[in-house]
Parts: sequence; C-alpha cells; structure tokens
Amino acid sequence: MKALMTEKAVMMLESTNTLTFVVSKILSKEDIKKEIVELFDVKIAKIRTLIKGNKKYAYVTLKGDTLAIDVATKLGLM
Repeated sequence: MKALMTEKAVMMLESTNTLTFVVSKILSKEDIKKEIVELFDVKIAKIRTLIKGNKKYAYVTLKGDTLAIDVATKLGLM
C-alpha cells in the first residue's frame, strides 16, 4: 500500500476528509480497511476502489472526528 499525493488527492484530502492509496489488486475492501485501521488507528466511514490500467486505487473516507490531513502529516506527505 502506497499513499498517493496528486493535486486531486490533496483537494479530496481537504474537502472530503479522504485519503488516496495505491493498493494491490488482490486486496478486498475489508482487507484494505483492516490494514489502514491497524496502521493508523483511525475510524473509516467508507472505502471506494477504482481499477485503472494495472493499478488499483483506494479512496478512504475517514469519520469526522479524525482528520485526514493529520494522517497525511504523520506519513510525511504534507
């Protein structure tokens, strides 16, 4: 799993409290959720996935009490 920081990802981070990751194509939404909860100790509202080309993207929306920008700062992305 690798965090993605593009212009669109930063806009989603600020406006909808959503983190963007590039994940393995074999991972299910439940697997992604378990991994993110274990790594960052956050509560997840929903996960959307997109397969584009040879990559799978996971859009993880955090619940309101946890700010995605704080998680991104911990990762060293911001």
